[in-house]
Amino acid sequence: MQRIRIKIKGYDHKVIDKAAQQIIDTTVRTGAKTVGPIPLPVKKRRWAVLRSPHIDGKSKEHYEMRIHKRLIDIIEPTEKTIDALTHLQLATGVSVEIK
Repeated sequence: MQRIRIKIKGYDHKVIDKAAQQIIDTTVRTGAKTVGPIPLPVKKRRWAVLRSPHIDGKSKEHYEMRIHKRLIDIIEPTEKTIDALTHLQLATGVSVEIK
């Protein structure tokens, strides 16, 4: 029993959901079974920057970057499924990792 695991990462959750839906649509069309998309925990990166370096040291600007992740498992993929996934055009800003 073969399985392909696809991990999708990005900063915008709407773009990631559309990319996951495209992947699921292509796999269902080619006859493979899918599990997912499973939302993984969001990684939050936070940092603070001084507003002015010379006047007030306590005055800071806070920033946050969120990295959203989804997981899709493809069970029993066919050759058509693998070929369709390699030729799939996804949106910009989406990182795809296939295992």
